[in-house]
Amino acid sequence: MKFILGRKLGMTRVFDADGKSIAVVKVQALPCFVSEIRTIEKNGYNAVQVKASKDSKENSKIAKIVEFRIETPGDYKVGEKITLGQFEAGEKVEVEGTSKGKGFAGTIKRHGFHRGPESHGSNNVREPGSIGGGFPERVVKGRRMPGHMGDLKVTVKNLKVIDIDKDIILVSGAIPGPNKSIVRIFSKSAKKSAEASE
Repeated sequence: MKFILGRKLGMTRVFDADGKSIAVVKVQALPCFVSEIRTIEKNGYNAVQVKASKDSKENSKIAKIVEFRIETPGDYKVGEKITLGQFEAGEKVEVEGTSKGKGFAGTIKRHGFHRGPESHGSNNVREPGSIGGGFPERVVKGRRMPGHMGDLKVTVKNLKVIDIDKDIILVSGAIPGPNKSIVRIFSKSAKKSAEASE
C-alpha cells in the first residue's frame, strides 16, 4: 500500500498531449516520517503511524499524526521518510479528508427538499413538512431533518494521478476539504516502490 499526507493547495487545470483540459487539485506532500509500527501481536491490528512535520526535519513541529492500516507493517522502519516517489502518473488513488463545515442547515440545503408554495397565504415555504404520522406515533430513525451539515470524513475513490513535480502531486477531480487542509492520499498497491524505501 502506498500512502502520504499532503496539504490541499487548490484547484487548477492542465492540458494533456491531445490538448484536452483536465481539472486537477494541487496537493503539496508534507515531510512524513514513520513514528510507530503497530502489529497484531502487540496491538491487535497491523498499521503504520505516520507523523507529518511542518518542515523537512523529522524533529520539527508536528502538523498531523495519522495511522494507515496495512497488511505488512514490517516493510517499514521507525524514522523512515515517506516520499512521493512511490506514486506515479496514471495510477488510481483514494483521497480522504474532512469536508467543509456548513454549520446548521435546513432541509432544502441539506437534503435537496423542494420548497412549498409562496402564494395564497401559504406559511409552509421552507418548512420540512410532516415528520411523522399517527403510527408509530414517534419520529422514526433516519428521518431527514434540519441539522449540522458538513465537517465529515469523506473518501473519494478512483482519482487519477495526472502529474508529480517535486513535492506537488496533481490529482484529477475534486477532493474533500477547504484549501490548506491536510488530506490522506493512498493507493491499494501491494508493495511500496524502491524509491520510497531509500
